[in-house]
Amino acid sequence: MSGQKMVVGAFVGILLMVGSFAMAQAAGGGGGGGRGNRGGGNFDPAQMRQRMMDRMKEQLGATDDEWKVLMPKIEKVMQAQRDSRGGGFGGMGGRGGRGGNDQAPETAIGKAAQDLRTTLENKDAKADEISAKLKAYREARESAQQALAQAQKELKEVLTLRQEAILVLDGNL
Repeated sequence: MSGQKMVVGAFVGILLMVGSFAMAQAAGGGGGGGRGNRGGGNFDPAQMRQRMMDRMKEQLGATDDEWKVLMPKIEKVMQAQRDSRGGGFGGMGGRGGRGGNDQAPETAIGKAAQDLRTTLENKDAKADEISAKLKAYREARESAQQALAQAQKELKEVLTLRQEAILVLDGNL
């Protein structure tokens, strides 16, 4: 289980670096031939995701045909990693309301975390109510971790050893 925490930690670090890089480009710090800074600060998550996937394809040395097989499995792993954290950075101990994370959670673990936080905010909450919410949170987290392990297993089945090593270093496996 500590290995999974390391993977999640590494992935969060990568996301923070990619986000910082993208923000620097959006603020005018990146070249990109004028493409990266349209309108002085417009951040396009779809473009960032596409650039990230293009870099990953290149890093893995995947042909177009290989990428058609790898990309959906990589996306599934990345989604499972996000889900295991509660759907975003707010699932890592945040209370929402910061950075646009005040919307309703989209994952089972995010909802369970929100329910547990809400219960804990009630200073008069009974022990059995806290226990039930804590149990639901742990079950949702365990389910998300199992889904992540399964997605990673399915991805490993189609990788070369070199590709697997690259994805391990990147925090995806």
